[in-house]
Amino acid sequence: MSEAPDISVVVATRDRRERLAALLDSLAAQSFPNEGFEVVVVDDASRDGTPDLLAARQGSGELRLRSVRRDAAGGPAVARNQGWRAARGSLIAFTDDDCEAEPGWLEELCDAARKAPGTVLQGRTEPIGRERDRIGIFTRTIEVAQRGPWFETCNIAYPRSVLERIGGFEEGFPPSPGGEDTDLAWRALEAGAPIAYVPQAVIGHAVNDLGPVGKLRVALRWSDTAWIFGRHPALRRQFHWGVFWKPSHAKLLLAVAGLLLARRFPPALLLGLPYWREAVGRCNEAGTSRTGVPYIALHDAVETFAAVRGGVRYRVPVA
Repeated sequence: MSEAPDISVVVATRDRRERLAALLDSLAAQSFPNEGFEVVVVDDASRDGTPDLLAARQGSGELRLRSVRRDAAGGPAVARNQGWRAARGSLIAFTDDDCEAEPGWLEELCDAARKAPGTVLQGRTEPIGRERDRIGIFTRTIEVAQRGPWFETCNIAYPRSVLERIGGFEEGFPPSPGGEDTDLAWRALEAGAPIAYVPQAVIGHAVNDLGPVGKLRVALRWSDTAWIFGRHPALRRQFHWGVFWKPSHAKLLLAVAGLLLARRFPPALLLGLPYWREAVGRCNEAGTSRTGVPYIALHDAVETFAAVRGGVRYRVPVA
C-alpha cells in the first residue's frame, strides 16, 4: 500500500458484523481497479466479533483494507473523523456499515470527480433490492433520489481538501448522533464547495426491522437533530408552512384540531381527511392494512413532539 489511492472509502461501524461483511463483499466486487482505492473501517468499540472479521479480511488481501479500533465508543462523527484523517485518498467516500455498494459505485464517483474537481458528490441510495419485500411500518431504510437537502453519509464523497478546510464532522454535539452529516454538507456549501448529485453512483441501504418500540425510540431521537436548523437557517426553507419539518406533522395537527372541534362543529372532522389519506397511503406502501393507521399516527405524534422539544431546546421554530 505504498502508493496513495485515488479514493478512500471510510466506514464507521459498531456491532454490525454481518452487515459489515456484506458491505466489504460489495466493495471487493467493484468494477474500479483494486489498486485504485482503499477501505478504512473504524470499529467504534464493537463487542460482536467485528475485530475478528476485520483481521480476517485484512489477511485475505481481497481489499486494500485498514481498520482502526477504538476502545471506547465515540459515536459516528468521531469515528468518521478518525477514518478520513487516517485515509490517504484525495477523495473520501463515506458509506454506512448497513449498506452495500453497486459494482460501479466507485467508478462513477471517480469519473464525476475528474469532471468536476473540488465538488462534493452525493450518490443515489435505495433499499437493498433483495430486502424490499421486508419494508413495513416498523422498518427503517433510506432512499435518496435527488441532491440534498440532508446529504446523508450513506452515500457521499468529499474532496479531502474540503474536509480539511471545514474541519470534518462536528464532534460531541448534539448529545446523541443525528444531523452531523447534514451539518457537514451545509458547512461545505457555506464555505463555497459545490455539491453535485451523481445518480449512477448507487448504494443499497438495509431495510432494518426496528419493531414498534424501536421505531418510536428513533422518532424521539430527532429532538437532538433540531440544532442543525439553528446553525443553518437555509435548511428551514424545506419546512412545510414555514414550521413543520414534515408535511405529515402539519396534517396530523389539523386532524387533532378537527377532533377537538367536532363536538361543537361536526364538519370539523373533515380536517382529518388529509392525514387519513396520507396514513392509508403509507400503509399501502408498507404492504399492511388500514389497521396500521393508529400506529402511524402514534409514530407521527412522537416525532412531532420530538421536533417541538428540540425546537425549544435549540430555540428554533420547528414541529
